[in-house]
Amino acid sequence: MTRAVTSGLIVVDKPAGITSHDVVARMRKIVGTRKIGHAGTLDPMATGILVLGVERATKLLGYLMGHDKTYRATVRLGESTTTDDREGETVERHGAAGLGEQQIRDAFATQVGRIAQVPSAVSAIKVAGRRAYDLVREGEEVALAPREVTVHSIDIDRISLGELADVDVVVHCSSGTYIRAIARDVGALLGVGGHLTALRRTASGDVDESVALTLEQIADLDDPVAVPLDDAVRRTFRTRALTADEARELSFGRRISPAGAQNDVVGALDPDGHAIALVDGSGKPRVVFAPA
Repeated sequence: MTRAVTSGLIVVDKPAGITSHDVVARMRKIVGTRKIGHAGTLDPMATGILVLGVERATKLLGYLMGHDKTYRATVRLGESTTTDDREGETVERHGAAGLGEQQIRDAFATQVGRIAQVPSAVSAIKVAGRRAYDLVREGEEVALAPREVTVHSIDIDRISLGELADVDVVVHCSSGTYIRAIARDVGALLGVGGHLTALRRTASGDVDESVALTLEQIADLDDPVAVPLDDAVRRTFRTRALTADEARELSFGRRISPAGAQNDVVGALDPDGHAIALVDGSGKPRVVFAPA
């Protein structure tokens, strides 16, 4: 199939069992360009939204990675695993028969707000130049420093009590929050251990799963871009209208007149509404989209 793919965002509904890197590699073949990257990984076990930037929109990805995320997850209480999810080996099994619903709700409530969270040892964080998950797989002990994250809310949809308790939750959180770590820490607080059995990302910023497509659906489209570059810039940044002269100068990476505080970054749109660049308040271009 011949494609004329526009610059913009492709929203993939990632299946379980493959990495985010695998998705990018497949999309390069499907779309026929190497200019594709992602705005934040998902674990192989996880499903849901993986936002990809294609062509000139790859320049947006560093900004999109910082967006808040929303997840649906199932936490199993009563067991701990090496990976804090169902793919790891069970290391402790205390059972959860003695837990009550209010006790579980109170434990999850401790994870809401600005918290210091120790990332899961099988995260992609680098330790001495190597990914933590590679070190763990080689049998090394990994101790990661806590990081401040913000968990805006945890809504509990269902609690199934028994020898092992399963808790379905919806988590709205800042970028960099580990849902596996929430499961681990709630289980530790309750004294029974905990891990994830299911995880799905349902939103990244204002992009939600309603526009996500499977790899198979994307393969059948002439142009799979869900959010064109111009719309992505408008949805992500405040915008600044340019004159034709300013648009021309910015397209060559030249500074234009100041219009705000230096650290402000806005989307600069030409008179026709097309995104030319991201520009700071001093008029300096941070990212140029328009071809020179």
